[in-house]
Amino acid sequence: MAEEPTENISGGVAGSGVEATFDPSEAETRAEAVVDELGELYWRKAYGGQDAFECLVRTVLSQNTSDVASQPAHDSLMARYGSADGDGGDLARRLADAERSELAETIQSAGLYNQKSEVMIEAAAEIVDEFGSENAFDEYVREADPETVRGRLMEIRGVGPKTADCVLLFSGGRGGVFPVDTHVHRISRRMGLAPPDADHEKVREHLERDVPAEKCGFGHTAMLQFGREYCKARKPACLDGPEACPLYDYCDRVGVDEVEESVVDPAEVVADD
Repeated sequence: MAEEPTENISGGVAGSGVEATFDPSEAETRAEAVVDELGELYWRKAYGGQDAFECLVRTVLSQNTSDVASQPAHDSLMARYGSADGDGGDLARRLADAERSELAETIQSAGLYNQKSEVMIEAAAEIVDEFGSENAFDEYVREADPETVRGRLMEIRGVGPKTADCVLLFSGGRGGVFPVDTHVHRISRRMGLAPPDADHEKVREHLERDVPAEKCGFGHTAMLQFGREYCKARKPACLDGPEACPLYDYCDRVGVDEVEESVVDPAEVVADD
């Protein structure tokens, strides 16, 4: 894994790494203040620059599994289907022509390998057919209207909102894109940054409305890390007391009973009312 950068910066338009001010006292919304506080915990990086198709493949591999499982699958896939010099090259063409059983075997560690291999082969063929080359697809993701790109990506079988948004963020470097994974979905509703019964798309709408565009990319990666370390699904840090969670004062703790030390999904709180 590459070393962390020596300078903390956040995303920005077209992956330019526009520096953002992370000061909770100047935040205009609670969601922005939360992201600013996370800026004291985690590295603030620039986003964009990944090859669009490889980014799509990597995100498909990560669906319904952990990085620990998906990273070896990605490494194996690139070793077998990547170009001789180690970069993706025309990975899309090679995957479009791949034998499904061979690809499934290659990515087995990522889980759901039969389904994921079908999705990647179909996506590769579709992209080659429509765009002609990986470079052309990459240019489309970086330069076309973001909502148009998002919609087109979601027309690919197996590509949902989170996968499309990750491609826009990590490849296109688009500001204002806040991918919502299971951690972001849980934390946003638990903290009260979105309605407790909001689905993934509604959470995304609230976050992209309330967090400045140049902070959205960092907000996604930092909230994901925060969910792994502090705001876990079954045992959030707040159950160990206010001092155990660095965001305690910003959180409504919807679905968390600190006295009974019990936790339910925030949507269940609404259902019980």
